[in-house]
Amino acid sequence: MEIVPIPADSYTLGFIGAGKMAESIAKGAVRSGVLPPSRIRTAHSNPARRAAFEAIGVTVLASNDDVVRESNVVIFSVKPQVGIATRSQCRFRLALDSFFIEEFVFVAVKDAVLKLKPLLTKNKLLVSVAAGVKLKDLQEWAGHNRFIRVMPNTPAAVGEAASVMSLGAAATEEDGNLINKLFGSIGKIWKADEKYFDAITGLSGSGPAYVYLAVEALADGGVAAGLPRDLALSLASQTVLGAASMVTQTGKHPGQLKDDVTSPGGTTIAGVHELEKGGFRGTLMNAVVAAAKRSRELS
Repeated sequence: MEIVPIPADSYTLGFIGAGKMAESIAKGAVRSGVLPPSRIRTAHSNPARRAAFEAIGVTVLASNDDVVRESNVVIFSVKPQVGIATRSQCRFRLALDSFFIEEFVFVAVKDAVLKLKPLLTKNKLLVSVAAGVKLKDLQEWAGHNRFIRVMPNTPAAVGEAASVMSLGAAATEEDGNLINKLFGSIGKIWKADEKYFDAITGLSGSGPAYVYLAVEALADGGVAAGLPRDLALSLASQTVLGAASMVTQTGKHPGQLKDDVTSPGGTTIAGVHELEKGGFRGTLMNAVVAAAKRSRELS
């Protein structure tokens, strides 16, 4: 069967799952002008979630079936409904709550795709932002390979996501360009082989948490050195933002930027020396590797 192109200038976008990530994508698409709100659909029974999308101008329909029927591009952004299922219903009966939640994401996405399968024709481009759910499974459940997997991260909420996409077997170059533009509205997006997604999860997926710890620690250091808490936190967050911008905008290696601010016998080298003694770089590297390993275990 020949793949029918998605009309890039008039396609409709539907979200299966109306959580925070779906809201961030919808807001970014509308704010950037990639899509008018009249061409975005979702469905949700929770009045607060319905109101969040209606405030953007998104059409909130009665059911997910209606969303799929009215959409050319369908994004599965299903979140776990903790409490609906017990651990005994999860495939591996994982013992820890964090493992249970991740496993239930897998179950919830599978259930959503299978329920909607009769409507998921090859004329529709299907997209998943569910962490840990592989393309081979998504394609098997949907019954075809016109699927794209995207791994965004939580800074999507402020338009600064780091997203990576991998195309399924039947997804076309035009499909990829459409999704590249859509997710480009919430930050930056790269294309990579799916085999890298566990490492991507360990770096950009979990990475914001590492940075939040660093910001908090910098602020605590400022307080310890005598600064008021509010000033210390403001300086710490702006310093991290500015340093990241220097890396992305100057094109210089971060080691060179570090050297540029590290004078002989000065204050910065004294601080860097303490970080090196504490194994700062090795600890961050280990955090990424540990998170990537956990991602492989869960998927």
